[in-house]
Amino acid sequence: MSNIWTPSSWRDFPIKQQPTYENLTELKKVEDELATYPPLIFAEEARRLKSALANVANGQAFLLQGGDCAESFNAFNANNIKSLFQVMMQMAVVMTFSSGKPIVKVGRIAGQFAKPRSSDFEEIDGVKYPSYRGDIVNNIEANLQKRLPNPKKLLKAYNQSAATLNLLRAFARGGMADLNKVHQWNLDYMKNHTLGEKYNELATKISESLKFMEACGINSSNTPVLSQTTLFTSHEALLLNYEEALTRKDSLTGDWYDCSAHMLWIGDRTRDLNEAHIEYFRGIKNPIGCKVGPTMKEDELIELIDKLNPDNEAGRLNLIVRMGASKIADIYPKLLAKVESEGKKVVWSCDPMHGNVEKTDNGYKTRDFANILSEVKQFFQIHKTQGSIAGGIHLEMTGLDVTECTGSQSCNISTDDLTSRYHTQCDPRLNADQSLELAFMIADALKEAR
Repeated sequence: MSNIWTPSSWRDFPIKQQPTYENLTELKKVEDELATYPPLIFAEEARRLKSALANVANGQAFLLQGGDCAESFNAFNANNIKSLFQVMMQMAVVMTFSSGKPIVKVGRIAGQFAKPRSSDFEEIDGVKYPSYRGDIVNNIEANLQKRLPNPKKLLKAYNQSAATLNLLRAFARGGMADLNKVHQWNLDYMKNHTLGEKYNELATKISESLKFMEACGINSSNTPVLSQTTLFTSHEALLLNYEEALTRKDSLTGDWYDCSAHMLWIGDRTRDLNEAHIEYFRGIKNPIGCKVGPTMKEDELIELIDKLNPDNEAGRLNLIVRMGASKIADIYPKLLAKVESEGKKVVWSCDPMHGNVEKTDNGYKTRDFANILSEVKQFFQIHKTQGSIAGGIHLEMTGLDVTECTGSQSCNISTDDLTSRYHTQCDPRLNADQSLELAFMIADALKEAR
């Protein structure tokens, strides 16, 4: 690997999981247009996230990262964004109350459009189609013309991301995050559930504490931290031509930042040490992540860390562990022990979603909540045994009342129920009930660690 890095140096390396565009002239025109657009985030925001993640790495905070498997152009509306914001606020307040630690909130939102696929083609009703790679690339409809990669979708993804970010900033700073409204974060369809009642009990305790603080002269008017929050954005940086177009040099530091999101990550399928994604990521100064799956080897992981975080900077690198409930106990402890023994400063977070996908007899992809819960519990136990820091959780989730993942005490979705409200563009997501139930379990683990 050359030491000379530019935003386009990745183009000299092999690359996986990229669409094949028919009209390269049109693609270049779109890339050039994107390069003139305003940045979606600012370098100082990315630096603030890196600082917050350094606290996570040191055990002084906890990372909550979650959102859609793949954002949709058709499902883009204010209510869906609001629902995700509300459930993430609920989860964060549950964890904060139990752990006594600040929760760093990072959404898989405002850019999570592209999806890796196991094959370039798929067969539907006997017809062979190019695989659906996310709305930023092609359409999900079984239509040969609409399945062709369309460069103009890159522009639509940018515009939707900009609008989403605008609304998230308004929610975070405009009053919706006010702790005095903690009861209002409870989504309507959850209010009469057992879990909704449990949340309301905690919200009442918080409200009572706020009344005491107000009597002491501390309120939302004179203490902004009680009424405002920050929700950072993130996505898998799969399409490097899109990321390159939004990579800008910071005027204050002279460093390069990917201004499409505060944090980007590399997927388990594109983390080859000598390929394009590693080359691109090593040059940007954003906090970054990398998925760590069951095929990862100990020495390979150390080499990856050294390439992506050569200065061993706390907060720079988030290792997102996605083993599967049946594999994590056998594989993860060795990787963790190796990294800890080498003194590497990383954030360890648990992705209990991607290693637990299964297919039902009626043809639906799902994830069983029991397996998700099991992987999370094992993750915390492994860290407890080794005396290391379990830093965060990474979830595919939604604030909507969907039926995509089976199980959980709160809603007990069966395989037969999947047909009811199965709306995901790609992989199954936890609904708000399941997400909040998981948050209470994590809160217990954090409380025990405290």
